[in-house]
Amino acid sequence: MPPRKRKEQSAKSLEATLWDGADELRGKMDSAQYKHVVLGLIFLKYVSDTFMVRHDELARLVGDSGSEYFMPTEAAKRSVLEDRDEYTAEGVFWIPEGHRWADLRKAAKQPDIGKRVDEAMEAIERENPTLKGVLPKNYTQRELSAENIGGLIDTFSRQDLAAEEYKGLDVLGRVYEYFLGQFASNEGKKAGEFYTPRSVVQLLVEMLQPYHGRVFDPACGSGGMFVQADKFVAAHGGNRNDLSVFGQESNPTTWRLAKMNLALRSIEGNLGPEWGDSFRTDAHPDLRADFVIANPPFNDSKWGGERLRQDVRWKYGAPPVQNANFAWLQHFLHHCAPTGTVGTVLANGSLSSQQNGEGEIRKAMVEADVVECIVALPPQLFYGTQIPVCLWLLTKNKAGIPNGGETRPRHGETLLVDARQAGYMETRTLRAFSEADVMKIADTYHAWRGTVTSTGQQYADVPGFCRAATTIEIAEHGYVLTPGSYVGSEQAEDDGEPLDEKIVRLSADIRDGFKEREELQGIVLAALDSLVVADE
Repeated sequence: MPPRKRKEQSAKSLEATLWDGADELRGKMDSAQYKHVVLGLIFLKYVSDTFMVRHDELARLVGDSGSEYFMPTEAAKRSVLEDRDEYTAEGVFWIPEGHRWADLRKAAKQPDIGKRVDEAMEAIERENPTLKGVLPKNYTQRELSAENIGGLIDTFSRQDLAAEEYKGLDVLGRVYEYFLGQFASNEGKKAGEFYTPRSVVQLLVEMLQPYHGRVFDPACGSGGMFVQADKFVAAHGGNRNDLSVFGQESNPTTWRLAKMNLALRSIEGNLGPEWGDSFRTDAHPDLRADFVIANPPFNDSKWGGERLRQDVRWKYGAPPVQNANFAWLQHFLHHCAPTGTVGTVLANGSLSSQQNGEGEIRKAMVEADVVECIVALPPQLFYGTQIPVCLWLLTKNKAGIPNGGETRPRHGETLLVDARQAGYMETRTLRAFSEADVMKIADTYHAWRGTVTSTGQQYADVPGFCRAATTIEIAEHGYVLTPGSYVGSEQAEDDGEPLDEKIVRLSADIRDGFKEREELQGIVLAALDSLVVADE
């Protein structure tokens, strides 16, 4: 057994190993609090290490007589190494001396390490205006001991992490993303405030294909949609500079997580000057995005709709104050460019609800031909909630005008996909999609749109999975958009056995089963009758 255990440990990813080390140090601190402590330190290490990469590059240049940076004296060399502009011009945050990771590592065992970390965060914010109000400064709280903080600094100073950083600093971005997922798992239902499961994000991005243009997430959480969009561009040989990122987040602590997440990935994004509510304090009122991608709160009843009854965004009808689902859909369309596309996650109730005028709004959207595709998703994709969910894809452009890939005219059509059977159980309580699951759904959508898919797939209705429905058909269904009502049942595979022979065979099997059960019952009864209770 011991050798097997060692093998399992060696196979564990660096991210998982770091998580285990950090989680051991949590003690009794609530996961929601500890999240900001840990993620703040990962960010601090990233900006410090990025600074040192540039610092070491300058140190080499000032000592190279063939370089234009060459400096003959130590004082002159030091002046270059401590010149803020030499760092900020390369997009590197300026980290003041005395507040760098190496300084904190040296002081990791000191009783005032919490105060030193807070001072480092304050100094970095002071020297870098774009980080003002972003970094956590809670390292002196009573629940967090100096030993905990020092242990975390040691954990993130491991040699195996340093070796990975030498290959590429994006490893800290991966660590940050992994930790977000682990904290989401710990926090259950509350995780929806800051984290969208990776499978859902990947599916949305593969369907939207944001190669270039303006990408907007008005309920951006910790920024996972932007990170996945950036990965998509990189995976397809694109240029990240072709993407412009805009977002908004109402929760202050989550907004800070998003700002750090984007910085860790070197993604320049406009998340507004501070956190704010997308409905009441729209940070980007004039934005018309090429891609709107979001996972807003499900069935939000406290969105402030009673104060927004005559809003210009409600083109298809004023959404009910009891539920924000159709407020979000119309907010997304309001910010969507004429040739843009919206992809969002909503609770399944949005597909069929007739309450408080929601059915009329859905009817108006279908009649206006802005509903592009509906995907019913399987249960257990989200942490801590069993609410069945779906994807809505919306567009004002069914004329076939390219937005990314080529498309065909699709007037009066809506694609409905029933993907409730997709995925696998990643844990006992959480379902995930394989890459094949994601590509099956995405390729079906792109084939229907007339976009060339990776497999050259041509679209065809598949019973039990997908159907292209006309607006007339949807009207006949009372404008209910539940995919299961349209796609029908999956065709049973023909095994070649004639039906009459199959009936005879199955009937015989059932009779044999009854007979065997009767025989077993007789044996058991005989055994019970043979039991004799001894006299006392």
